[in-house]
Amino acid sequence: QLQLVESGGGLVQPGGSLRLSCAASGFTLAHYVIGWFRQAPGKEREGVSCITSGGSTNYADSVKGRFTISRDNAKNTMYLQMNSLKPEDTAMYYCAAARFVHIATMDHSWYDYWGQGTQVTVSS
Repeated sequence: QLQLVESGGGLVQPGGSLRLSCAASGFTLAHYVIGWFRQAPGKEREGVSCITSGGSTNYADSVKGRFTISRDNAKNTMYLQMNSLKPEDTAMYYCAAARFVHIATMDHSWYDYWGQGTQVTVSS
């Protein structure tokens, strides 16, 4: 069974940090473009960051310099390190994997497999 499972979300104060993890099973993440997306209540889903199998990355302007995407192919896991968190980062975060693309795209229509989401809340 092909599956992505996120973890690491939670409640954090503004300026704090969180690291999200996404473990894959049933397929090898190393062969995929992988990405993180988020959706806040009443808003559309937006791309946060993605990384190709070759290590090319892409970030939304709103998170550049604060978030870092990475992958550990040996563990078949991807990560999103989030620093200097802001209230506007509050959302459900999803990891996803794209099989038939080789560029660092944040167009969610290219992504084939999705996790169930993990909630990130930034509030004092």
